[in-house]
Amino acid sequence: MSTQGHHHQIDNIELNVADIARSKAFYGQVFGWTFIDYGPGYTEFRDGRLAGGFTTDAPVRAGGPLVILYSNELEATLRRVVDAGARISKETFSFPGGRRFHFVDPDGYELAVWTADQEAGLDSC
Repeated sequence: MSTQGHHHQIDNIELNVADIARSKAFYGQVFGWTFIDYGPGYTEFRDGRLAGGFTTDAPVRAGGPLVILYSNELEATLRRVVDAGARISKETFSFPGGRRFHFVDPDGYELAVWTADQEAGLDSC
């Protein structure tokens, strides 16, 4: 976890997983995340902006908060997610300001990926 967070912003996300190596392979392949191992039951991930962790210290809990990732190239990200073996749980749909899809990772967590409509003038942050 980071040592200095930003007030009222997400600082860390932790996911209970069945197999850390499988989770590292999936998220590394699809999103290019990097990892630091802290023993056999915990690894930290970093996406370049946010840190979190995968742990085997507790049972897998499907559900929880919906983690939403941003993509500059939604269709390319969708292909990478499918190619890595994830199941698409909600096909790409439009909403005011952007588009997104949902997928289920190898441990059953549902996540989403979105992109902003260029005409809307929204940025990714």
